[in-house]
Amino acid sequence: MSTQPTIARMSAFSSSHLWLLTVGGFYAFFVFGFVDNLKGPTLPALLRDLNFSYGQGGTILFGAYLGFMVATLLMGVLTDAIGNKAVLALAGAFLTIGLTAFSLVSQFWLLALALFVVGLGLGSIEVGGNALIVNLHSHARGRYLNLLAVFHGVGSFVVPLYAALLLSSDFTWRQVYQFSILLAAGLALFFVLVKYPHQAPAAGEGLNLRTLFASGFTRRMTWYYVLVTVYVAAEIGIAAWIVEFLQQVKGFSISTSSLYLSLFFAAIMVGRFAGSFVVERIGYLRVMLAAALAATVCLIAGIFGPDQFAFFLPLTGLFFSIMFPTTTAAVSALHVENLGAILGVLFTFGGLGGALGPWAIGAAGDLVGIEMAFALNIAFCVMMLISLLALRRLARVESSEQ
Repeated sequence: MSTQPTIARMSAFSSSHLWLLTVGGFYAFFVFGFVDNLKGPTLPALLRDLNFSYGQGGTILFGAYLGFMVATLLMGVLTDAIGNKAVLALAGAFLTIGLTAFSLVSQFWLLALALFVVGLGLGSIEVGGNALIVNLHSHARGRYLNLLAVFHGVGSFVVPLYAALLLSSDFTWRQVYQFSILLAAGLALFFVLVKYPHQAPAAGEGLNLRTLFASGFTRRMTWYYVLVTVYVAAEIGIAAWIVEFLQQVKGFSISTSSLYLSLFFAAIMVGRFAGSFVVERIGYLRVMLAAALAATVCLIAGIFGPDQFAFFLPLTGLFFSIMFPTTTAAVSALHVENLGAILGVLFTFGGLGGALGPWAIGAAGDLVGIEMAFALNIAFCVMMLISLLALRRLARVESSEQ
């Protein structure tokens, strides 16, 4: 994806229209964070209402991230062909259909299928929203991608408070999902109506599978894929199971445990906003290595420390905050051709982590209890550290060769 044609296309639109598109991208990520994290505060109520085990709950969540993986793999290719406008409009449609179905059915596999469709929408936002911001703001991508992620954090912060308020007022988990359908429908409508300067790729700029495989599956990219997989496994694993962990292990109430989930996402939101001003100055790999180390310490203290150390769990979000957008910026800086497809592959591995993390914790919870199962997030963080150390070593080797 060449930057010059992008700049030429964008210059045909007024500054106000470019910012309208930017606002649309920010709104898409707000919806992303909101819908993606409905599961955490509603999962305990769903499990008890339908008499499902932890393993079944984890498998239902697996459906969402299986859909996420499929969408990121397909939409990463399609965004280069049909444009971000179409991808984001499809995202809103998928979310509307999936949320409606999930709020109505009770059968185990139908619930998983409905979340699969929701996952298609979330994956489409991941690819379309990131590609939109990369196109609109070719300079300081790390800053704008972190700002984009702030709005994911806003949605993630709001949704546990919203869900806890409804659940505490005798609304059902189904109604919590049903009231969220308006957000998804609004997303689809916005990107159906807004103009977007998409053109078919010029000769030589289209998808080249040979180039994609040559640049997308190097040793360095492999470590980026490992990094994003284990990071998302940890973030989604915490988001999906922290409420249940705090209720069952620490003895917290529904409102307090939901508040801790909101604080987790508030920390992510604050961290991404602050990170947008520092990641370019400190360096992508250096700042992520420090953040991963601090997150590991927080998780150990929060899980195995005394009950009053539980505040370390939401504090983990402060250090998690920059990981995903900064990884995206680092990969974007490495490639120009087929960037949409390469980002799609990266996000697919993120979806793999999102599927495996909550599922593994749920399956382990049936075997060893929720406390030890939740501690799997520490192992994910250790793998993040290993990946970042490997990437720093590869960067030093490449720098010395040049």
